[in-house]
Amino acid sequence: MQIVAKKQMNDWIEIGDLDDIPRQGARVVRHADGDIAVFRTADDQVFALRDKCPHKGGPLSQGIVHGNKVACPLHDWKIHLDTGLAVAPDEGCAARFPVRVEGGTIFLSLVADEGCPDK
Repeated sequence: MQIVAKKQMNDWIEIGDLDDIPRQGARVVRHADGDIAVFRTADDQVFALRDKCPHKGGPLSQGIVHGNKVACPLHDWKIHLDTGLAVAPDEGCAARFPVRVEGGTIFLSLVADEGCPDK
């Protein structure tokens, strides 16, 4: 299922409710600059990464979420949801996007955090 932005508030867009994303699952926000995967952990934390593994470009949104990591479905690279960094010994980074949840509604910034090259 893909998420369509509902309305924009300053630099943030409303993308839906927390319950729209299953625990340990993800949804995709389509964007002209590249898809963004929005993840929900088992303890209801929400993270957003470019939907592209730094290894071979696999769709992270289709990976398995475990703890605060996602496993790429192509080659099983593990990516930290909070930083976008690959788990050692692998190296690489998926661009990270700020997310906030207010009253059960998820807001996403379309501007990637600095510190990780957005490839």
